[in-house]
Amino acid sequence: MTTRTLILLRHAKAETPGDLDDYDRALTDRGRSDADAAGSWLADARLHPDLVLCSPAKRTRQTWQNAAIALTQARAGQPAPEVHYPDSLYLGRGGEVFDLLREVPGTVRTVLVVGHNPTMSEVSALLLPDDQYTGTVVEMKTSGIAVHTGEKPWSEAEPGAMRLTRSHTARG
Repeated sequence: MTTRTLILLRHAKAETPGDLDDYDRALTDRGRSDADAAGSWLADARLHPDLVLCSPAKRTRQTWQNAAIALTQARAGQPAPEVHYPDSLYLGRGGEVFDLLREVPGTVRTVLVVGHNPTMSEVSALLLPDDQYTGTVVEMKTSGIAVHTGEKPWSEAEPGAMRLTRSHTARG
């Protein structure tokens, strides 16, 4: 069987809402630096996504754009991943993420999802098999990364299907 890798990345530190619509919140200076660090960590760990599913909100798009720079440099000469911005990742919960994963082509080995909390933490906890699940959802901090692996095809993405193999909180 083919091992599949799912990388969950919570967006980096964003501006406080203030007068801005939540959807339009941008990354802070620290957030940009942390997103750069997330990309560097992924590159150093040789975690190169074939497909990126990114929330269309400004802060998640900026997180991906900054992280992608380090990944692109590490993948010199290789094609960039396909990137999609599904609306359901903005306000969606775990069920919507699983629905998106079930639509991923079988040829894709590594998927990166760039999203928001509480959804990223929820999905990470739901993916855990019984022997890893503690009954508590550990909140991913901004620029938090959770790496899960499993053998099932994406079409069978479901709770309990992928082990947590690495986690990291990127800081620049």
